[in-house]
Amino acid sequence: MKAAVLYDVGRIAVREVPTPRPGPRDVLVHVAAVGLCGTDLHIYAGHGNYHRDERGRSIPLAQEPQILGHEIAGVVEEAGANVRDLRPGDRVVLDQGRSCVSEGRSLPCEYCASGDSHQCEHYQEHGITGLPGGLAEYLAISAVNAVPIDPAMDAAVAALTEPLGCVLHASDVLLRTPARYAIPGGKGGRGGNGAQVRFAMICGAGPAGLLWVQYLRNVLGFEGSLLVSEPSAAKRALAERFGAETIDPTGAELVDIVAGRTCGRRVELLVEATGSGAMFASIAPLVRKQATVLLYGHGHAGVDLSVLSQLQFLEPTLLSPVGASGGHERDGRPSTYVRALQLIERGAVDAASLITHRYPSLDAVPGAFAADHAAPGYIKGVVTL
Repeated sequence: MKAAVLYDVGRIAVREVPTPRPGPRDVLVHVAAVGLCGTDLHIYAGHGNYHRDERGRSIPLAQEPQILGHEIAGVVEEAGANVRDLRPGDRVVLDQGRSCVSEGRSLPCEYCASGDSHQCEHYQEHGITGLPGGLAEYLAISAVNAVPIDPAMDAAVAALTEPLGCVLHASDVLLRTPARYAIPGGKGGRGGNGAQVRFAMICGAGPAGLLWVQYLRNVLGFEGSLLVSEPSAAKRALAERFGAETIDPTGAELVDIVAGRTCGRRVELLVEATGSGAMFASIAPLVRKQATVLLYGHGHAGVDLSVLSQLQFLEPTLLSPVGASGGHERDGRPSTYVRALQLIERGAVDAASLITHRYPSLDAVPGAFAADHAAPGYIKGVVTL
């Protein structure tokens, strides 16, 4: 089969590789769509490598090339002998993570037992930790990782179930964490003060930031002031359409703008969704004392630990959720993906509007990674096969 293989930092080539064979509990999926994620770009650029050996050391791409892609929708091509609830032709979206549940372990680890499968003791991810990802014609994966979708659903839109699932998981962590300021549905109000978030801020209006805007407004019902900092005019326009009040951080000092918009109060909740080191270093003067800061973006290159000093003085609640764990349905399928898919299907979250670039084949992947993600107007790219 054909696959887009990352064989060194900044180097992708379409190659012939062996077609995987499904085991008795697996399905072979003909990939239909793969979303291009910021994590993929970090790995491609050499800013992150999550394929590690037993001692936690990164395994160089030149030593073990990778097939990226973890936002995956496709069609079941073949079902293993023990699979009873999927058959060839079924359209599915995939949870790329392998955990105790997906591997059928009789005694799950403590993390899988508590619903935190993304932290499984034995966790691996297709397209991230060295297992082959979706930028290939076929992928073999546990059947319980394949969530059926409506036959009429656009595969490119269905692939965005994964990033929305990550937002759901992060929001679940946010809601169950006691903090000084609560958002609707959360615990909050530490010390019995009953304080609510009046001003929230999302740094970055990429796909993650735009999904966060919709989730806060449409799912959690947040009615306070929702600020979004984003230099791209096209992304700001979309954030405004989804119910945010936007800020162009290139036009003036961001700290001054936020202070003015919040009447000097600053924000009680900040979601960092850029992965920018410069943005991370700017968080402290944007937030109120004992605010909640949710670190959603990854990367943050170019800063050292000293940037935490001013933030620590404010005694914030720092959260760093990752992935789309969140328990399993009775049939073993990931609950977070099921919930995210339902939100997209019923229109509570508009995922289609985020897709600005569609690539019709694997042959377009090298170019997509090399340049397109930095083009004006680019928000989300999806490869379709």
